[in-house]
Amino acid sequence: MNGPSAIHARGGPRPATPPPSDLTEVELTWIEKRVENWIRFGREAGEQILDRRRRVLRFAPETIFAFIRWSANDFGTVASNLDVLRAPLPAEPRQSVPFVRPGADALLRVEGWPRVERVLQMIDAIEAIGIDPADVSPDHWRHVHNRIAAGHQPRAYTAEHHRAFLLRRRTLS
Repeated sequence: MNGPSAIHARGGPRPATPPPSDLTEVELTWIEKRVENWIRFGREAGEQILDRRRRVLRFAPETIFAFIRWSANDFGTVASNLDVLRAPLPAEPRQSVPFVRPGADALLRVEGWPRVERVLQMIDAIEAIGIDPADVSPDHWRHVHNRIAAGHQPRAYTAEHHRAFLLRRRTLS
């Protein structure tokens, strides 16, 4: 037996199939208490399971999602990162982000557990008012990034902000 089915039949990982060129791929790894990468919000367009610890999620252009990367060693946390990203259109520029192929439009990037936790609380607050964080204005995520980077408190995202964003988007399209 040769080919991809032979690899899988022997218990090895499934080979990665090339994605459609317009999708953004995010490789997620979960090794309990060592490497934990996950998506906090966002609507994936597809998924591929590589092995029991790794999978690849694919996002359509203009999809907004939050990607969290956490790692530790025997002495504690080594890294905590949270990125709110937008999957770009094929011709748009993109930034390099670990585990994201071919890259994404970074709306918000924070590192260090205190900042990651602060953004997670903001995401929880947005969900508490009945808004999916994936539908929030990209400008809000940029605002949060800039305010946190400057050491200031970001404004809360409200239902009024969201209605204004939806009206603006509708009139521009």
